Amino acid sequence: MPDAAPPRARLEIEGVSRSFDGRPVVSDVSLRVPAGAVTCLLGPSGCGKSTTLRIIAGVETPDAGRVLVDGVEVAGRGHAVPPEARSVGLMFQDFALFPHLTVEGNVGFGLTGDKAAKKARVGELLERVGLAGYQAKYPHMLSGGEQQRVALARAVAPRPKIMLMDEPFSGLDNRLRDGIRDETLAVLKDEGTAVLLVTHEPDEAMRMADQIALMRGGRIVQQGAPYNVYNAPVDKAAAAFFSEINVVQGVVRGALTETPFGHFLAPGVPDGQPVEIIIRPQHIRIDFDRGGKGPRPTPTDGTPARGVVQRARFMGRESLVEFRMDADGSVLKATVPAVFLPKPGMALWLSIRRDRCYVFPAR
Repeated sequence: MPDAAPPRARLEIEGVSRSFDGRPVVSDVSLRVPAGAVTCLLGPSGCGKSTTLRIIAGVETPDAGRVLVDGVEVAGRGHAVPPEARSVGLMFQDFALFPHLTVEGNVGFGLTGDKAAKKARVGELLERVGLAGYQAKYPHMLSGGEQQRVALARAVAPRPKIMLMDEPFSGLDNRLRDGIRDETLAVLKDEGTAVLLVTHEPDEAMRMADQIALMRGGRIVQQGAPYNVYNAPVDKAAAAFFSEINVVQGVVRGALTETPFGHFLAPGVPDGQPVEIIIRPQHIRIDFDRGGKGPRPTPTDGTPARGVVQRARFMGRESLVEFRMDADGSVLKATVPAVFLPKPGMALWLSIRRDRCYVFPAR
């Protein structure tokens, strides 16, 4: 028997593009978000993330491509389903609660049906978001975290198939943010809602997403699970978006390029082509036993190279140390356990994780 076809995604975006005054803002964007899954649309400000959300919500009309909900086209080919008929919920940084309505009135605002059923649904959701007994309170009586939970309950109350979230947690302080993000996702997953979250914060995307779509200049440049997007970046800019990076310059000779840490393979790159080797600070290791004295240590993962400490900064859980490399005078940064804060001028042997280094043609 042939293999069964994969289940259709709850939200599908196929080749969507949108321009304003002749300037492309979204270009050929395609995404699939299954029910109960979270996809993060990640990228810098102005890259087209919010416009993509507005197209899905029905606030903007695509110039090309189409949007489908459970296989039914809601936008495309000159036709558009009204926003209120798309079964799409919205959550934004501004909670937009109605100040003149109680918590019960806010959560039940979009519900239809008899009064008893609405009251039961509101009570169920308030209990799930930890606000049981808050029905009679008004928004001005709530903390920021409590207002966020009311906004979540209101958005989920009509049981939308899709939840669109545009930087919804950025207004919360760090102490509250992680807990409320986790609670929000738990509720949405329990409801079987497909979630598309817009953020410019890589840490938030890594924490929340089942899939990340990295966006730049109106296009999606890379998609995949957080582990894969982080550990297999498509280019230097993708690597740099997720963390600080070191860049080691080199030139290819015979499919190899020379660096302070020995030769790196550059298959398929022509001779004479300048390349950049990308190394994250956490993937540079220090030989604490030997320090900078004595002969070069026996390599365990790449060829060790000696560097002299230029500066060291205590960062809490770790320290960030800058080294000037003996081999070529370049400056590299390494993160090390916070208990270690070397003095400037100290020489140390360094090695790298070659399986976490990336070679890209220089641009």
